[in-house]
Amino acid sequence: MAQSRRSSWKRSIMVGASLAVMAAPFHALAQQPVAPPAPAQGQGQGQGSVAQGAQGGNAQGNAGQPTTPPPAGNGAMLPAPPPAQPVIRSPVPLLASPAGPASIADLAEGLLDAVVNISTSQAVKGEEGNGPQPQIQQGSPFQEFFDDFFNDKKNQQSAQKVSSLGSGFVIDPSGYVVTNNHVIEGADDIEVIFPSGRKLKAKLVGTDTKTDLSVLKVESKTPLKAVPFGDSKKMRIGDWVMAIGNPFGLGGSVTLGIISARGRNINAGPYDNFIQTDAAINKGNSGGPLFNMRGEVIGINTAIISPSGGSIGIGFAVPTELAENVVHQLIEYGETRRGWLGVRIQPVTDDIASSLGLDKARGALVSGVVADGPIKSGEIKAGDVVLSFDGQAIKEMRDLPRIVAESPVGKQVDVLVQRDGKQQTVKVTLGRLEDSADTDDNDDGDDNGQQTPDGNGGGNSAPGNKQGQNDQQKDDQKAAREPVTLFGMTVAPLDAEQRKTFSIADSVDGVIITAVAQGSAAADKGLKPGDVVVEVAQDFVETPGDVTERFDALKADGRRNAQLMIADKAGNLRFVAISLE
Repeated sequence: MAQSRRSSWKRSIMVGASLAVMAAPFHALAQQPVAPPAPAQGQGQGQGSVAQGAQGGNAQGNAGQPTTPPPAGNGAMLPAPPPAQPVIRSPVPLLASPAGPASIADLAEGLLDAVVNISTSQAVKGEEGNGPQPQIQQGSPFQEFFDDFFNDKKNQQSAQKVSSLGSGFVIDPSGYVVTNNHVIEGADDIEVIFPSGRKLKAKLVGTDTKTDLSVLKVESKTPLKAVPFGDSKKMRIGDWVMAIGNPFGLGGSVTLGIISARGRNINAGPYDNFIQTDAAINKGNSGGPLFNMRGEVIGINTAIISPSGGSIGIGFAVPTELAENVVHQLIEYGETRRGWLGVRIQPVTDDIASSLGLDKARGALVSGVVADGPIKSGEIKAGDVVLSFDGQAIKEMRDLPRIVAESPVGKQVDVLVQRDGKQQTVKVTLGRLEDSADTDDNDDGDDNGQQTPDGNGGGNSAPGNKQGQNDQQKDDQKAAREPVTLFGMTVAPLDAEQRKTFSIADSVDGVIITAVAQGSAAADKGLKPGDVVVEVAQDFVETPGDVTERFDALKADGRRNAQLMIADKAGNLRFVAISLE
């Protein structure tokens, strides 16, 4: 019986030891291994941790041997296996800074106080004549109420007030504020509201409709927080920008984005050179600043493209390279004082570039010179292509008016032009562009094209009535005066009968186009009956024979296109290029 008990006890001990050995590997997988304590001097090297035993036994002499203790003799109780030491996992270290783009909180905080809300009000007379007023029989008991109702309604219509909201920013601690002209246009009362809630009445210092900019002045007892202008020329596509403004009247709203494009022309004015950004610009942001990441104003938010009226990520700002000079002039003079060259221009197309011997389409083609303008002695002539102005390259037509306008009045500048297939530099002294006159550099103006170049290179002069020359031409060969058809257009002498038929002004001279074939080269260039060919390849023509002779000479020279100066019935000039192939 005693032997049976000992056998049962030994079996229990063996089962428990086996379970401990089997559990050790799974425990090791869930915990980091812990190094065993160093053995005492003289002690065996066969003892190890549970985890180490599960990985291959004792460190010395027991490799491959089971870890179950040997059976003890004489019924002695086996010692329990050492308990596994708990292992504490180290936590994942926290990042030193939050993930995502760097914060602009410090930048925005330092700029918010300089950005203001612009509130305007305007008295608008109510519309009248919305239909006949109903009549009521005299003596009716309701006549008194009837008259009171309609008389009160008429008074309300005559005294309506319209309010609008926009944005602006302080550029000088003394109280000068920049905004858009369309924000304050026609306003009877202008109020500037600061982020603190402070309200100050503002007076209009000056406005410029061509760039949609205005300057206001408020009187403050303490200096105001102001922001500086930066250099928009240094900004690149992809640079970060920040807009602050008053969208939908919410005030003090900050949005972030990048510069999406530069030099955008949205046909808002003659000097379009907008910065495009995807920073959210909405109604009420107009006149607010667009900042670079140094806190400098590099644009004034002006317009958006939006079918819904809200931001779709396409906003436009006037760059400071254009706005800064305008703002300083408005503060100093109360108006803008722009340079004026006094020429009419048109784009240089690929065909025109080829006909003039240019390597590619570039520059601005002069189609006329304004009478009594800065060009006094034929320094620039119709047919010239302006390639450079005051050291700045003219890449396309619209560059010239903007660069000229930014130049000081009275400055003498060097102008590089292409004339007769050669480049030459001329000096021109700029005049002043009067806003009241319709004299934009790329506008046809009101001169009715009375500046026609001398075909022999003698300078520009108004051709006037060349009846004497026409009379002399009557003695020329009749063959030269016979109508001819070239490239789908029929040309004939411009005599009195043709002038009357097509209502051609007396100041216009050349060869009249009497017919244009559909689908022809001439039709493709927009030529039509009644147009007058004034020049061919910068040579004046008076007869159909002159036109034929010039075309033949150009073909003989290997030219692929012929440049024509065309006048409409009023004398407004333009250039077209006809393919000679």
